[in-house]
Amino acid sequence: MDNTVIINPPIRSVFITPNTPGSKIPSHGTAKYGEMYAIDFVVINKDTLSRKPYKSSFLRYLFKGLDLSDFYGWGEKVYAPVEGEVVKVTDGIEERNPVNVFKDVGNTIKVTKKFESGTLNSNELTGNCVIIKYGEKKYCLLAHLKKDSIQVKEGQKIDCNDIIGSLGHSGNSTMPHLHMQFMDSLDSNTANGIPFAMNSFLVYEKGIWIRRTKAVPKKEDIIRTDE
Repeated sequence: MDNTVIINPPIRSVFITPNTPGSKIPSHGTAKYGEMYAIDFVVINKDTLSRKPYKSSFLRYLFKGLDLSDFYGWGEKVYAPVEGEVVKVTDGIEERNPVNVFKDVGNTIKVTKKFESGTLNSNELTGNCVIIKYGEKKYCLLAHLKKDSIQVKEGQKIDCNDIIGSLGHSGNSTMPHLHMQFMDSLDSNTANGIPFAMNSFLVYEKGIWIRRTKAVPKKEDIIRTDE
């Protein structure tokens, strides 16, 4: 039986999806921890449509690092992709600033080692996050949110498109982005991923925007959502 969940996009902007089940499954290289069909949203400049997600030069990003505010997506509103009940909220976790590729990759290596040794706190992976229960054994995780931005509480009933918080750089994140996944358990050690498709979005192809319905973005896509 197909258990694909049809969702609304959690971002209202122009973005790319560098890790997506639309191009590769498992999308993040593992079927564990409910990540089989996980997707990452990275916001880009809506005017130039350049895939570069920050305003400064690559060399500055590489060697000096960039302030969080230099990224187009940092602070972008995140919306509930499904309706349901908020069953977990984690907030107050600091974001690394400035954002530097070497430091953030180093953090990923450290987190990986702690995970392999069994000493990892799940918050070090997800950072500030919200989990929505949208059915029996059906959960949606929205991770790496901006510190102190979450606008919902545990036990709260929410509708699709309600504001959840803001896109951030907390947890195991290499730059400001939103990580979203659907899974069948709150226990990441046993959770299996659940596939999804977005109800409607636009893809930029050969100078025009083409609508796709009940589809999953691909790695090479530049995507826009309806405001």
